Amino acid sequence: MDHNLRFSTSSNTDQGSYKLLELPPELYKLLEESLSSEGGPSASSFYIKGQPGEDAVLCTQDKTYAIRSVSLSNSILVVTSPPDSDVSSESEDNSFPNIIIRDQLHEILELTQAIPKLHKLNTLLKGREYGEDEEDNDDGMNVEQVHDGSQDIRDFTYTDAQAMIQASEAELNRGLRERRILRINEILRPISSSYLNKIIQFILNTLAALSLDHDSVPVEKLCTTLADEHDVPRIVSVQVMGWFGSVSELEGRWKMEVDAVVREAGLGILKDAQDRSLDRDNLISTWKDLVGDKFASSVSLDLLAGNYLIAPAAPYSDHQVVKYFSISSLPVDPAQRFADLFLTRSKWKNEDIVPFLSDIAVNSKERDKMLLKYARATTNAEGVWYTSRAQYNG
Repeated sequence: MDHNLRFSTSSNTDQGSYKLLELPPELYKLLEESLSSEGGPSASSFYIKGQPGEDAVLCTQDKTYAIRSVSLSNSILVVTSPPDSDVSSESEDNSFPNIIIRDQLHEILELTQAIPKLHKLNTLLKGREYGEDEEDNDDGMNVEQVHDGSQDIRDFTYTDAQAMIQASEAELNRGLRERRILRINEILRPISSSYLNKIIQFILNTLAALSLDHDSVPVEKLCTTLADEHDVPRIVSVQVMGWFGSVSELEGRWKMEVDAVVREAGLGILKDAQDRSLDRDNLISTWKDLVGDKFASSVSLDLLAGNYLIAPAAPYSDHQVVKYFSISSLPVDPAQRFADLFLTRSKWKNEDIVPFLSDIAVNSKERDKMLLKYARATTNAEGVWYTSRAQYNG
């Protein structure tokens, strides 16, 4: 069908107003399902996030996508039907409908699933830790003002995190949980490691003393005991339960996730000795004593993957020592991450290095690409080993 192709009378102001976004299959399907749902479009939403100086990302309810500009070899015209004010009465041929050129595009925006930028939480919440010595208020927690020495720090809220952290809602909530960040009256406070370790011990001791089934713990009974005997505010203990299991509000019961609690107990032992190496057998023995006979069988160094290094106590010795080495202390930039890893060790076994890459790769395929880019692989009777492709001076 023939048309009259005309430039818009506002083409100068329209230029640069349009962007062409290419949706990956999973987002296209999500959008299509949302638009075709009964009763009109559903609540599926996309958000563009980014502070000045940051590359923008697109977030869905549960994923984050990096936005990358890709140049086009041929320009694409953005055209629309004309509004009444944009139709010239002096059309060369009024028998053909008009199409108005609004803009010319020389690039498209490409989306690639990305790691949420949760590491900013560490900086934004620095100096805001909640510890055992907090002064209680009516809610069982002082959240009016955080103090770092003599300098007051403005409260950092969940709404602030939503605006400043490039992550989807689900990823942000998971990040707060994994980083052990309390949320009280919408104010965010990371709980101190030492205090969390004590609460874990209090919980394990209470379960044993009251003969409570860890698969069905009465929430109110545990909260009351922790508050009365150990001064742990209910608002804190309920969130700690949520971090290490599932809380049923309807039934008022907590189902403890054994591996998560045992892992945190072991991590506490490592952190307490982070400036020195621990004898492997002594660590395991201390760890089992801490969690008690009931959960001792769940103790395994595999639970602490990404938080320790293990090495012979001496050259050619079968005796091993364990030292705290956390993934959270490593840079988030892949090149810097590998540089730090190879400065720590010149040679890594595949199974040893993989846990320290889990937070910078979306999936195993992307992780393997990073290993190919930054490391050299060699195989011997012991398995696959990686060494650096670049030389770093210690």
